[in-house]
Amino acid sequence: MNTLIGVMIPLLGTTLGAACVFFLRKELSSLVQKALLGFASGVMVAASVWSLLIPCMDMSEHMGKFAFVPAAVGLLLGIVFLLAMDRAVPHLHMGADKSEGPKTSLKKTTMLVLAVTLHNIPEGMAVGVVFAGMLASSTQITLMGAMALSIGIAIQNFPEGAIISLPLRNEGMSRRRAFSNGFVSGVVEPVAAVITIALAGWIEPVLPYLLSFAAGAMLYVVVEELIPEASEGEHSNIGTIGFAVGFVIMMALDVALG
Repeated sequence: MNTLIGVMIPLLGTTLGAACVFFLRKELSSLVQKALLGFASGVMVAASVWSLLIPCMDMSEHMGKFAFVPAAVGLLLGIVFLLAMDRAVPHLHMGADKSEGPKTSLKKTTMLVLAVTLHNIPEGMAVGVVFAGMLASSTQITLMGAMALSIGIAIQNFPEGAIISLPLRNEGMSRRRAFSNGFVSGVVEPVAAVITIALAGWIEPVLPYLLSFAAGAMLYVVVEELIPEASEGEHSNIGTIGFAVGFVIMMALDVALG
């Protein structure tokens, strides 16, 4: 039951964020979006380090001076995986005029949702891998440590849910449909987490690599999308402040609860 609650917490954050479409009439201002994007970046970077890479290296201590190998290999594979997904799936980032990936006849709103869904895949994988590690008796990952990651991702999912649903509303979509699309973009997280946990028996031998794989995928999203969007134009320092706040909150959550 604790595991089920843990994998559903991130979706709750997305759902609450998407629900902002029922209470706010206009799209979030540029300054607020920059702050929220920076905040999400800070949470994801801190989660990648404290919740994924450090446990990965702790689990690899028996390799001595080569304990960094699973972290390095998995991180690079995670980045390559997201790079391939970016090329294979047609999607449109917020504020962009041209879509990425293969050419398609999909609607602009559909490609906006696909872009956020791509971002959510590594987050779901990260939650699933951490809970799989918690369930494996051979690791040092605790229930509270796994919950800290879920709570941190849920916190940064709240602004993501709002950032996707409000623009969809401004594109002419009804509030209910805009909310539904924001919600659906977050469903991939518990799905990816549950699949990972279901495979726990097979993945335990390579768990350190999977932890760092999820970290690499999350860092790809941060460096490729979130930070550039938070830094473009005027007042880029707002995104930097948001990053610092998000990083500190996630770091504190992981250390206090883990």
